Amino acid sequence: MQPPRLAAENERMQKMNGYPEVRLRRMRRTAAIRDMFAMPTPGPEKFIWPVFVAPGSGRREAIASMPDQFRYSADELVKALAPVVAQGVKSVLLFGVPDAQGEGKDECGTSAADPHGVVQRAIPVLRAAYPDLVIFTDVCLCAYTSHGHCGPRDPDGDVDNDAACEMLARVAVSHARAGADGVAPSAMMDGQVAAIRHALDEEGFTKTLLVSYSTKFASQMYGPFRDAEGSAPGHGDRQGYQASARDPRTALRESVLDEAEGADALMVKPALFYLDMIREVSQRTLLPVMAYNVSGEYSMIHAAAAAGYCDLYATARESLDAIFRAGATQVISYWAPFYSRIYHMG
Repeated sequence: MQPPRLAAENERMQKMNGYPEVRLRRMRRTAAIRDMFAMPTPGPEKFIWPVFVAPGSGRREAIASMPDQFRYSADELVKALAPVVAQGVKSVLLFGVPDAQGEGKDECGTSAADPHGVVQRAIPVLRAAYPDLVIFTDVCLCAYTSHGHCGPRDPDGDVDNDAACEMLARVAVSHARAGADGVAPSAMMDGQVAAIRHALDEEGFTKTLLVSYSTKFASQMYGPFRDAEGSAPGHGDRQGYQASARDPRTALRESVLDEAEGADALMVKPALFYLDMIREVSQRTLLPVMAYNVSGEYSMIHAAAAAGYCDLYATARESLDAIFRAGATQVISYWAPFYSRIYHMG
């Protein structure tokens, strides 16, 4: 039999299952208390800036659909990176923009593997200016094909999966040879990770990271990006090879297979509409899980803030917190250059 005092205490504790004894506002009464119990603020080293690099010099072209984002020639990108690196952001993801609409493009996207291509020439320029910068490159063909799809087409007009893998491997090797720390295939071709890993290793690039766009959905959120890079398909769409938002099981299999093929990190793209998928992938792997906070997500917040519906940087922080909370270990985001404004607003 319990002593009377212990019995009374147990009875009291059993009753403390809600208000007025339980007052959760105690946990958020002051900013200092809120910060004490909040999840850690992601450091700038967790951010990767996706940036568009164009040929030539002295080019800094505003992208109308993506406020505060630009197409840079390599020399201008060196300048633009200075304040970004000063904030502690350590990584970029390069996207090449061909010379002009139609120029340098063909049915197979062969110019994407040109050793004198825009990405291949930009890498050593950035490396010389920022030796410690982690340089990833997007490996895809859509900006370099005459039809805007992510690989050569077969006689029926569909993307030829195996021919695309062969071409993607050539592109990845050309980026590694130029000095990229990591390559990131985004074409969503079956077997692309294995093909690229094999080609890299065969050429001696065993240290090159392979970050797979492993669960990449066919999404309406890519519009501003396609405007920036001139990579919209000339006909049809990419639903035949990008993952379906209504088929999460197959989307998850994409990441499982890419891990088995040798990916060093996985990725979910887009991020905000697919937080559940970030969580699912992160629970099924020990690999890093990156999330791509894509152009449409970025531009939507800008549009809402411009209309007076929200505060720009406070909303950006809320969206990024959601992505990390879902399980992302790194975030590829156009917000990266504004890290200090977003996370140190006072």
